[in-house]
Amino acid sequence: MAHPPRFEDDDPLLGRLREVALSLPGADEKVSHGRPTFFTRKVFAIFGGVVKGDHGSDALRQSLVFLPDPAERPALLEDPRVVVPGYEGAYGWLALDLRTDPDWVEVAELVETSYRLTAPARMVAALDAGSRRV
Repeated sequence: MAHPPRFEDDDPLLGRLREVALSLPGADEKVSHGRPTFFTRKVFAIFGGVVKGDHGSDALRQSLVFLPDPAERPALLEDPRVVVPGYEGAYGWLALDLRTDPDWVEVAELVETSYRLTAPARMVAALDAGSRRV
């Protein structure tokens, strides 16, 4: 059974996140488990998280789910906008609530860090060389 969509395609927060994520070398998007997912060979960002055991909750519907730098994780967890999402959280991922007037420079940094931790070395090298989609 397919997962029902957990997003609105014209959501302006999703639109901004798409700009950020899809500007990275080799990045693409697909809908997985009802949520827009950004990936190269592996997922590096998801729009919308779920609360474990409560898929109907809207609490994380407009959030960025990302893999943080392990050294930055403790500081990120002190931020009230950041929570451990259901399912991905067990693997070290965090969720940033985007409904609180996000700082898009910060969002881009979190997405880029997650990308660097998951993308193939040649794509990270392309990013370091200044290659971005526009």
